[in-house]
Amino acid sequence: MSSELSAIIECLVFTAESALTTDRICELLHEFERDAIKASLSELAAFHSGRSGGFDLVEVAGGWQFRTRPGLQEYVTRQIKTKASKFSQSSLETLAIIAYRQPITRAEVEHLRGVDCGAVLKSLLEKKQVKILGKKDIPGRPLIYGTSKEFLETFGLKDLKSLPTLREIQALDETPQYERQEELPLGQSSSGPVEGELPFE
Repeated sequence: MSSELSAIIECLVFTAESALTTDRICELLHEFERDAIKASLSELAAFHSGRSGGFDLVEVAGGWQFRTRPGLQEYVTRQIKTKASKFSQSSLETLAIIAYRQPITRAEVEHLRGVDCGAVLKSLLEKKQVKILGKKDIPGRPLIYGTSKEFLETFGLKDLKSLPTLREIQALDETPQYERQEELPLGQSSSGPVEGELPFE
């Protein structure tokens, strides 16, 4: 790996406003071979991951980006003292529906949620988490929506295939076997010994 090439790539990724794709890096570094650039990116990612520092070089939203280690986010927010863009429960529900069902119309989202989603969709569009993909080829030609590149960056996803499956989501909600126990009936006499009757000598 060329140390000069690695340093150049680090500078480009560090100063980019959003995730930088391999194609874009190759365009900017036309004097280097594509294979050399790809090899440098892989080795840089392994280097930053292996050193266990404060940030990693990761693939996000189809490109490369330096990201703070998830476990250290609490300390970063202490320092910058700014609130991350928060999503309301209705926004998260709408965003999840769009992410898993895209391309999808507003009417389809509202059918699944059971409430009007106009204001929520407008907010998600303003936050650039969703985008208009076009119009559906049905009477009325309603707009169809999908998630954006910014959505992938916000949630640290390489691509839509990185979304957790429904089975994985359900697994998060399951109580581990060792945490399950039958509740003891209250107000009923027990056949076992009470504390004062234990045969201590």
